[in-house]
Amino acid sequence: MSEHEEHTRWMTVASALSPRLRPDASAGIVAAAKEQRDLAQRSGARLILTGDDEYPRALGAIPSPPPFLLLRGELRGEDAFALAIVGARHATPYGLEIAERLASELAARGVTILSGFARGIDTAAHRGAIAAGGRTIAVLGAGVDVVYPPENRKLVRNILEHGALVSQFPMGTPALPGHFPVRNRTIAGLTLGTIVVEAGERSGALITAGYAGELGREVFAVPGPVTSEMSRGTNRLIQDGAKLVQGWEDVVAELPETWRRCLKERATAPASAPALEADEGQLLELVGSEPVHIDGLIGRSGVSSGRTAALLLALELKGRVRQLPGQRYMRVGLS
Repeated sequence: MSEHEEHTRWMTVASALSPRLRPDASAGIVAAAKEQRDLAQRSGARLILTGDDEYPRALGAIPSPPPFLLLRGELRGEDAFALAIVGARHATPYGLEIAERLASELAARGVTILSGFARGIDTAAHRGAIAAGGRTIAVLGAGVDVVYPPENRKLVRNILEHGALVSQFPMGTPALPGHFPVRNRTIAGLTLGTIVVEAGERSGALITAGYAGELGREVFAVPGPVTSEMSRGTNRLIQDGAKLVQGWEDVVAELPETWRRCLKERATAPASAPALEADEGQLLELVGSEPVHIDGLIGRSGVSSGRTAALLLALELKGRVRQLPGQRYMRVGLS
């Protein structure tokens, strides 16, 4: 590809920039295109236009697909076998556990898991897919070089090893509220269906589910307690005809036979968890399936605050506990 052709491609990206993000109002779109290309090179990002062979077919089939995607990581042909798992940012322990388990079970069978990289259910879905050694793609509501939320910086590295970060916004674009509904349509367009795990009555996850229905893709929802605010949206989706999900089998049962034949057998013997030191195991015994504050663990264990924090970090790195906002911890799975 000639230098002129490459520059013309980047003009497509520059034309989507808001004026305040352009390097100089007087320089205009030509300078903006060059800056976008330079930013992408520094971040290891790649540009894909709608006419390119690499542009995902499922997304290209929807009305008015994004004219370009910026990509970090790798898209593969097998990523066409994809499902989205989305839900509440302020998820409950129940929702986090279900999202991670569903993502893990599906990813272990060859399904690529898409989500929006947000706090809560999205993050749990990405982690579940990675833990199973499967593929996961994060569709961002910001530039592909912007880490939002910032606490997911480590997750970026893990996703790049197991899939890709994708954005329909120019490099450097901040995470603004208006970007997320647009991003949600792209998530729905990239997948065979959308699974909603916990959603309030006005959750953005319901927007994704609505787009999935409009685009002729499957809509699934995980039921929750009628007393839970975070289950009102999912329970309403089920009332309106979404497929009720209790496990991964309920999801694949709704897929066309062509896709069901693509399922892989999950390994009968999962990889053994990293061994625990004696003091790690003792502290783990004090962590249950409901969140517990670090102060409670310090008091019950009789271990100093610094040592408790170090042990919790070790347990988190070994996949045995999960840290929640407010220095609360819960046990992961059956560990």
